Amino acid sequence: MMRRRSLIAGLTGAPLLARAAAPAAWPTRPVRIIVPFAAGGSVDVMGRVIATRLQERSGQTVTVENRSGASGTIGGIAVSQAAPDGHTLLVSASIQTVARLVMRSPGYDPLTDLRPIARTGQGACLLAINRNRPQTTLAELAEAARANPREWSFGLGSLGSAGHLATLELIRQIGADLAMAPYRGTAPALADLLGGSIGALMDPVLAMLPPVRSGSLRGLAVTSPRRLDAAPEIPTTAEGGFPSVDVHTWWAVWGPARLPDEIASRVAEEIGAILGEEAVKARLAGLGIQPLFETGTALDAYIAQDFQRAEALLRLAQVQPE
Repeated sequence: MMRRRSLIAGLTGAPLLARAAAPAAWPTRPVRIIVPFAAGGSVDVMGRVIATRLQERSGQTVTVENRSGASGTIGGIAVSQAAPDGHTLLVSASIQTVARLVMRSPGYDPLTDLRPIARTGQGACLLAINRNRPQTTLAELAEAARANPREWSFGLGSLGSAGHLATLELIRQIGADLAMAPYRGTAPALADLLGGSIGALMDPVLAMLPPVRSGSLRGLAVTSPRRLDAAPEIPTTAEGGFPSVDVHTWWAVWGPARLPDEIASRVAEEIGAILGEEAVKARLAGLGIQPLFETGTALDAYIAQDFQRAEALLRLAQVQPE
């Protein structure tokens, strides 16, 4: 199967196969976009932005179905088993490709059982704490965590997510034995952070910024080289003394592995047009997302490189699949 050979080639450094694609009629009936995480998180927002505009552009009904659990694999498996006709798509984040690194039996291999169609954006993570905590800087959090590690636990939106990887690196740099609590998505983790059940949470800016702006949470740092236009008041992890905590997330659209080239090309064409709209770009930028469009062999190469970096970070933190 060309898709399988192409991804394996990307992971081993061999040349990636070019894809030839011809225009195809799509969509011809309602489209189902599966979001493998709970409503309210960054993946859900990205999925709904795409779904809204795709429905308006195509004239077909486009629904979003949240199928959360197991670090995105429940939704991923559903799409991998769907008919390869472009009418069932997956919108997810970078976590989707690393399931086998954090799970012993994910039930499928996202690198070979899904076909990446287009990368849609990337963004930093934001570290926030409950507003009732006294710390106001990342340095103060680190000092407090070293002094009283039992009083600090970090929520994880999902195992293998960019927030998980950034949290692992931050804890490693802090040098304290801090607990981590995995959730079925960003939204339930945020709920517990707001309620004080966990001490801190690092997840994509898109989901974290609204409660920070409202004053419900205190934002301490963003994992980007420079401060974000969407939140210029929040310093970077480098400013806080942790320059290596520079992990970011990215979002993409996938289909079943056997999705024909011509259908994948047509879906990518629509996604590219949506991402090129000024209103969409402004909306995503306002949420801390850098809109981008990448497809084909360039996307394969990017995913391979990102997978290798995630694998290295997890190995360094001695994380074993659960």
